[in-house]
Amino acid sequence: MPTRPAQRVYRTWIIDSTRWDRYRPRPGDVVIATYPKCGTTWMQRIVDLLVFQTPEPRSIPLVSPWIDRRFPEPLDAVMARVEAQAHRRFLKAHLPADGLPLHDEVRYIHVARDGRDACLSFHHFASGFEAEMLAALEREGMADPAIDRPYPPLPADPADFFHRWLTEGVVPGDADGSPSMSYFHFERSWWEERHRPNLLLVHYADLKADLASEMRRVADHLGIAVPDETWPALVEAAGFAAMRREGAAIMTRAVGMLEGGADRFFHRGEVGRWRGVFREADLALYEAKLKATLPPACRRWLAEGRLRAGDPDRRH
Repeated sequence: MPTRPAQRVYRTWIIDSTRWDRYRPRPGDVVIATYPKCGTTWMQRIVDLLVFQTPEPRSIPLVSPWIDRRFPEPLDAVMARVEAQAHRRFLKAHLPADGLPLHDEVRYIHVARDGRDACLSFHHFASGFEAEMLAALEREGMADPAIDRPYPPLPADPADFFHRWLTEGVVPGDADGSPSMSYFHFERSWWEERHRPNLLLVHYADLKADLASEMRRVADHLGIAVPDETWPALVEAAGFAAMRREGAAIMTRAVGMLEGGADRFFHRGEVGRWRGVFREADLALYEAKLKATLPPACRRWLAEGRLRAGDPDRRH
């Protein structure tokens, strides 16, 4: 039984949190939980490198299954693959902390990113969906009574998308986040769990600023020792340039989902790219939502990361 069961159900066109009801933990399992486009694949690759301790590319969707994704695999197939894994398992979730069962024997990693960058990155990502992907999203939305509507067309202008992301919700109780969940609630849910000893908070900006040190934090959190002679190759393989170069082998499912495949998936990976893109009124609304939802220390951490704003594990 989980230490704390899931407290809320999340359903969107892409995710269904109830799929985690089938999960049975093994001691040492790792769950990487992030808001979309906040460094999920990056952290999966980091954990992949630490677990296998070799730099060659591996298919992230195969070695690190995404349980809450509705398609293309039926749940039975996903869970059979999870149960068959003999290596230390590391699983992906795009769920707030209250949408997941939390287990003491599992290690959790939450990666956060400035919401403005995450939103802009998602716009670039979703604007490249192939017709097959859009058709699957349409089917899932219309088949689920909790959604019961087509997938919303993506505005061509990222500023228009940002406005909709700030003003329209999908999940009952969320006032924003469309077509995903509320970013503000998502980050608050993990911030409120930050003192759990089996949870590590990592920030996208810190990965960009000092990848080697952040990888050490992850390795320490997971109790993984890496030989000194192996370490440089693992850090190099976790860099954005290496991941982009090996993108077709790492993100094997990007082909057929996105125009441009893995090249589109691994786009720029920049910090602060939102500047000069969004309208001032919407930026003010973003700040107002942060202030209404999150404590000052969390807001500073989301905007700047641990290296600049301070350690989020301190009590505030």
